[in-house]
Amino acid sequence: MLTVENVNQYYGGSHILRGISFEAAPGKVTALLGRNGVGKTTLLKALMGLVPVASGRVSFGGEDITRAPPHLRVRTGIGYVPQGREIFPRLTVHENLTMGLATKPRGSPVPERVFELFPVLRTMLGRRGGDLSGGQQQQLAIGRALAMGPSLLVLDEPTEGIQPSIIKDIERAIRALAGEGSMAILLVEQYYDFARSLSDRYLVMQRGEIVRRGDTEGMERDGVRGLLAL
Repeated sequence: MLTVENVNQYYGGSHILRGISFEAAPGKVTALLGRNGVGKTTLLKALMGLVPVASGRVSFGGEDITRAPPHLRVRTGIGYVPQGREIFPRLTVHENLTMGLATKPRGSPVPERVFELFPVLRTMLGRRGGDLSGGQQQQLAIGRALAMGPSLLVLDEPTEGIQPSIIKDIERAIRALAGEGSMAILLVEQYYDFARSLSDRYLVMQRGEIVRRGDTEGMERDGVRGLLAL
Protein backbone atom coordinates (compact mmCIF):
# COMPACT_ATOMS: atom_id res chain seq x y z
CA MET A 1 0.00 0.00 0.00
CA LEU A 2 2.54 2.62 1.19
CA THR A 3 6.23 2.24 0.39
CA VAL A 4 8.86 4.70 1.63
CA GLU A 5 12.35 4.30 0.20
CA ASN A 6 15.46 6.06 1.52
CA VAL A 7 13.72 9.37 2.26
CA ASN A 8 15.87 12.31 3.36
CA GLN A 9 14.67 15.75 4.41
CA TYR A 10 16.46 18.90 5.62
CA TYR A 11 15.58 22.09 7.48
CA GLY A 12 18.27 24.59 6.55
CA GLY A 13 21.54 22.82 7.27
CA SER A 14 19.99 20.23 9.59
CA HIS A 15 19.51 16.68 8.31
CA ILE A 16 16.08 15.87 9.79
CA LEU A 17 15.11 12.58 8.10
CA ARG A 18 17.94 10.18 7.35
CA GLY A 19 17.38 7.39 4.85
CA ILE A 20 13.90 6.41 6.06
CA SER A 21 12.52 3.21 4.50
CA PHE A 22 9.47 1.15 5.48
CA GLU A 23 6.16 -0.22 4.22
CA ALA A 24 2.59 -0.09 5.54
CA ALA A 25 0.40 -2.98 4.38
CA PRO A 26 -3.40 -3.32 4.08
CA GLY A 27 -5.10 -4.78 7.12
CA LYS A 28 -2.07 -4.05 9.29
CA VAL A 29 -1.25 -1.39 11.87
CA THR A 30 2.32 -0.12 11.59
CA ALA A 31 3.40 1.78 14.71
CA LEU A 32 6.07 4.48 14.45
CA LEU A 33 7.51 5.16 17.90
CA GLY A 34 9.98 7.67 19.24
CA ARG A 35 10.48 10.46 21.74
CA ASN A 36 9.71 14.12 21.00
CA GLY A 37 11.93 15.76 18.42
CA VAL A 38 13.14 12.63 16.60
CA GLY A 39 11.37 13.50 13.32
CA LYS A 40 8.10 11.54 13.49
CA THR A 41 5.79 14.44 12.65
CA THR A 42 8.19 15.72 9.99
CA LEU A 43 8.08 12.29 8.38
CA LEU A 44 4.28 12.34 8.29
CA LYS A 45 4.29 15.83 6.79
CA ALA A 46 6.71 14.61 4.14
CA LEU A 47 4.41 11.67 3.40
CA MET A 48 1.49 14.08 3.00
CA GLY A 49 3.42 16.55 0.83
CA LEU A 50 3.35 19.30 3.44
CA VAL A 51 7.15 19.48 3.48
CA PRO A 52 9.35 18.53 0.50
CA VAL A 53 11.38 15.35 0.30
CA ALA A 54 15.02 16.11 -0.53
CA SER A 55 15.71 12.64 -1.88
CA GLY A 56 14.16 9.20 -1.89
CA ARG A 57 10.79 7.93 -3.03
CA VAL A 58 7.27 7.67 -1.63
CA SER A 59 4.81 5.44 -3.48
CA PHE A 60 1.21 4.58 -2.72
CA GLY A 61 -0.69 1.82 -4.43
CA GLY A 62 2.22 1.41 -6.82
CA GLU A 63 2.12 5.09 -7.89
CA ASP A 64 5.02 7.47 -7.25
CA ILE A 65 3.65 10.36 -5.16
CA THR A 66 6.98 11.80 -4.01
CA ARG A 67 6.34 15.18 -5.67
CA ALA A 68 2.53 15.12 -5.63
CA PRO A 69 0.76 18.02 -3.83
CA PRO A 70 -1.24 17.21 -0.68
CA HIS A 71 -4.68 17.35 -2.30
CA LEU A 72 -3.70 14.73 -4.87
CA ARG A 73 -2.37 12.44 -2.13
CA VAL A 74 -5.71 12.70 -0.37
CA ARG A 75 -7.50 11.97 -3.63
CA THR A 76 -5.48 8.76 -4.06
CA GLY A 77 -6.87 7.57 -0.72
CA ILE A 78 -4.69 8.82 2.13
CA GLY A 79 -6.50 10.07 5.23
CA TYR A 80 -4.45 12.16 7.68
CA VAL A 81 -5.20 12.97 11.31
CA PRO A 82 -2.60 15.57 12.36
CA GLN A 83 -1.14 16.00 15.81
CA GLY A 84 -3.32 18.38 17.80
CA ARG A 85 -6.45 17.37 15.85
CA GLU A 86 -6.79 20.67 13.92
CA ILE A 87 -10.55 20.58 13.63
CA PHE A 88 -12.45 23.75 12.68
CA PRO A 89 -13.66 25.07 16.05
CA ARG A 90 -16.33 27.42 14.68
CA LEU A 91 -17.87 24.81 12.38
CA THR A 92 -20.37 22.26 13.65
CA VAL A 93 -19.51 18.62 14.02
CA HIS A 94 -21.50 17.90 10.86
CA GLU A 95 -19.69 20.63 8.93
CA ASN A 96 -16.32 19.32 10.11
CA LEU A 97 -17.22 15.83 8.95
CA THR A 98 -18.42 17.21 5.63
CA MET A 99 -14.98 18.75 5.09
CA GLY A 100 -13.71 15.18 4.86
CA LEU A 101 -15.93 14.64 1.80
CA ALA A 102 -14.06 17.14 -0.38
CA THR A 103 -12.88 14.38 -2.74
CA LYS A 104 -16.40 12.95 -3.09
CA PRO A 105 -19.26 14.10 -5.39
CA ARG A 106 -21.21 17.10 -4.10
CA GLY A 107 -23.94 16.09 -1.70
CA SER A 108 -22.33 12.83 -0.60
CA PRO A 109 -23.45 11.87 2.91
CA VAL A 110 -21.13 11.20 5.82
CA PRO A 111 -20.64 7.40 5.81
CA GLU A 112 -22.63 5.55 8.44
CA ARG A 113 -19.42 3.74 9.40
CA VAL A 114 -18.13 6.95 11.03
CA PHE A 115 -21.06 6.98 13.46
CA GLU A 116 -20.79 3.26 14.10
CA LEU A 117 -17.21 3.76 15.23
CA PHE A 118 -17.87 7.00 17.14
CA PRO A 119 -21.55 7.11 18.20
CA VAL A 120 -21.04 10.30 20.23
CA LEU A 121 -20.57 12.27 17.01
CA ARG A 122 -24.14 11.53 15.91
CA THR A 123 -25.50 13.07 19.09
CA MET A 124 -23.42 16.23 18.62
CA LEU A 125 -23.88 17.00 14.93
CA GLY A 126 -25.18 20.51 15.60
CA ARG A 127 -22.56 21.47 18.19
CA ARG A 128 -19.53 23.54 17.29
CA GLY A 129 -16.26 21.62 17.18
CA GLY A 130 -14.65 24.01 19.64
CA ASP A 131 -17.26 23.14 22.28
CA LEU A 132 -16.26 19.47 22.34
CA SER A 133 -13.86 17.95 24.84
CA GLY A 134 -10.35 17.10 23.68
CA GLY A 135 -11.23 13.44 23.36
CA GLN A 136 -14.38 14.18 21.39
CA GLN A 137 -12.41 16.47 19.10
CA GLN A 138 -9.97 13.62 18.45
CA GLN A 139 -12.84 11.33 17.52
CA LEU A 140 -14.12 14.07 15.23
CA ALA A 141 -10.72 14.46 13.58
CA ILE A 142 -10.51 10.71 12.95
CA GLY A 143 -14.10 10.67 11.69
CA ARG A 144 -13.33 13.51 9.28
CA ALA A 145 -10.39 11.53 7.85
CA LEU A 146 -12.54 8.40 7.56
CA ALA A 147 -15.36 10.22 5.77
CA MET A 148 -13.52 10.06 2.45
CA GLY A 149 -13.04 6.30 2.70
CA PRO A 150 -9.23 6.17 2.80
CA SER A 151 -7.10 3.18 1.89
CA LEU A 152 -4.38 4.45 4.24
CA LEU A 153 -5.11 6.15 7.56
CA VAL A 154 -2.24 8.15 9.08
CA LEU A 155 -2.64 9.01 12.77
CA ASP A 156 -0.22 11.38 14.51
CA GLU A 157 -0.31 10.72 18.27
CA PRO A 158 -4.08 10.20 18.62
CA THR A 159 -3.82 9.59 22.39
CA GLU A 160 -2.05 12.87 23.20
CA GLY A 161 -3.91 14.68 25.98
CA ILE A 162 -6.90 12.33 25.79
CA GLN A 163 -8.78 10.88 28.76
CA PRO A 164 -8.40 7.10 29.25
CA SER A 165 -12.03 6.24 28.45
CA ILE A 166 -11.79 7.83 25.01
CA ILE A 167 -8.39 6.26 24.39
CA LYS A 168 -10.21 2.93 24.74
CA ASP A 169 -12.85 4.08 22.23
CA ILE A 170 -10.13 5.10 19.75
CA GLU A 171 -8.34 1.80 20.28
CA ARG A 172 -11.52 -0.16 19.53
CA ALA A 173 -12.10 1.90 16.39
CA ILE A 174 -8.57 1.38 15.06
CA ARG A 175 -8.76 -2.33 15.82
CA ALA A 176 -12.08 -2.59 13.96
CA LEU A 177 -10.73 -0.74 10.91
CA ALA A 178 -7.64 -2.93 10.75
CA GLY A 179 -9.81 -6.02 11.16
CA GLU A 180 -11.71 -5.19 8.00
CA GLY A 181 -8.51 -6.00 6.13
CA SER A 182 -8.58 -3.36 3.40
CA MET A 183 -7.10 -0.32 5.12
CA ALA A 184 -3.45 0.23 6.02
CA ILE A 185 -2.93 2.18 9.24
CA LEU A 186 0.22 4.13 10.14
CA LEU A 187 0.13 5.04 13.83
CA VAL A 188 2.62 7.49 15.31
CA GLU A 189 2.77 7.17 19.10
CA GLN A 190 4.78 7.79 22.25
CA TYR A 191 2.39 5.73 24.38
CA TYR A 192 4.12 2.35 24.32
CA ASP A 193 1.27 0.21 25.67
CA PHE A 194 -1.26 1.65 23.22
CA ALA A 195 1.03 1.00 20.25
CA ARG A 196 1.94 -2.49 21.43
CA SER A 197 -1.72 -3.39 21.95
CA LEU A 198 -2.76 -2.33 18.44
CA SER A 199 0.12 -2.76 16.04
CA ASP A 200 1.33 -5.63 13.89
CA ARG A 201 4.71 -4.09 13.07
CA TYR A 202 6.77 -1.43 14.82
CA LEU A 203 9.42 1.10 13.87
CA VAL A 204 11.50 3.13 16.35
CA MET A 205 12.99 6.48 15.35
CA GLN A 206 15.95 8.27 16.92
CA ARG A 207 17.61 11.40 15.51
CA GLY A 208 15.78 11.12 12.22
CA GLU A 209 16.62 7.46 11.63
CA ILE A 210 14.78 4.19 12.07
CA VAL A 211 16.99 2.37 14.56
CA ARG A 212 14.85 -0.67 15.25
CA ARG A 213 11.96 -2.47 13.57
CA GLY A 214 10.16 -5.78 13.79
CA ASP A 215 6.96 -7.63 14.60
CA THR A 216 5.03 -6.28 17.59
CA GLU A 217 5.29 -9.56 19.47
CA GLY A 218 9.04 -8.91 19.74
CA MET A 219 8.83 -5.40 21.21
CA GLU A 220 9.59 -6.47 24.78
CA ARG A 221 12.43 -8.73 23.69
CA ASP A 222 13.84 -5.98 21.47
CA GLY A 223 13.92 -3.47 24.32
CA VAL A 224 11.64 -0.95 22.65
CA ARG A 225 10.26 0.43 25.93
CA GLY A 226 13.79 1.33 27.01
CA LEU A 227 14.48 3.13 23.75
CA LEU A 228 11.47 5.38 24.35
CA ALA A 229 12.45 6.09 27.96
CA LEU A 230 16.01 7.26 27.28
